[in-house]
Amino acid sequence: MGQLVQVKLGEYRPVVWANANEVVIRRHDMVILEVERNLEFGKVISDPDKGNIDKDQTVSGKIIRLASDGDLRQVVNNEIKSSEALKTCKDKVDESKIDMQLVQAEYSFDATKILIFFTAEGRVDFRNLVKDLAKILRVRIELKQIGPRDKAKIVGGYGVCGRELCCSSYMNDFYPLSIKMAKDQGLSLNPQKISGVCGRVKCCMSYEYQVYREFSKSLPKIGAKVSTPEGEKGRVVAVDILKHYVTVDLGEGKMVKVEYPFT
Repeated sequence: MGQLVQVKLGEYRPVVWANANEVVIRRHDMVILEVERNLEFGKVISDPDKGNIDKDQTVSGKIIRLASDGDLRQVVNNEIKSSEALKTCKDKVDESKIDMQLVQAEYSFDATKILIFFTAEGRVDFRNLVKDLAKILRVRIELKQIGPRDKAKIVGGYGVCGRELCCSSYMNDFYPLSIKMAKDQGLSLNPQKISGVCGRVKCCMSYEYQVYREFSKSLPKIGAKVSTPEGEKGRVVAVDILKHYVTVDLGEGKMVKVEYPFT
């Protein structure tokens, strides 16, 4: 097996493993590769790896060549065609009164297939729409329903932190997320504070989650009964995981904040 690299397909599609064969490539190179019988344009986002990938990974592409200036011009032309095709599709959706919201469209590099992304509340029967579009565009049509997180990744934007969305700037895949992550980090469970622009739990909740879990193992749980260094007994009502402080309710309105473990 030749050298393997990760390649980000097109502008809006996922990352795939591709075999470089005899093509000399480096990270950040623009390449033309074959994926599922289509020629695709992509960007190399990893250093070459001589076959050492996880056993659960699948090699689904083969790099044909480095992208030339002519190839890059073709990509720009495809982007223009994609915008026109998306407008045509929107007109057909409005005409058919189908309950779906179109997000973006993208041609394969060889322009033999167009992938159209959309969101919808439930399953959508778009068979007639595909037939109508195929007659107009005369290419293979692939409609792909995506969720709110995928939509945010494609559309892009800025988070409350003021930075570009993590999902659209550098993340290759989404992490599993849950409300429990915010709870275990002692964060407010107010949905407006822990949700991203997509309406789901913020991706950044996972960045320090393992650190918080590890630190919290040595701290008492909220509600636990403890004795302070002065010998006063009380109940833990708050925990500062990173600073290793606990707030203890001693009763009769008396609260103390002490470092843990008690010394």
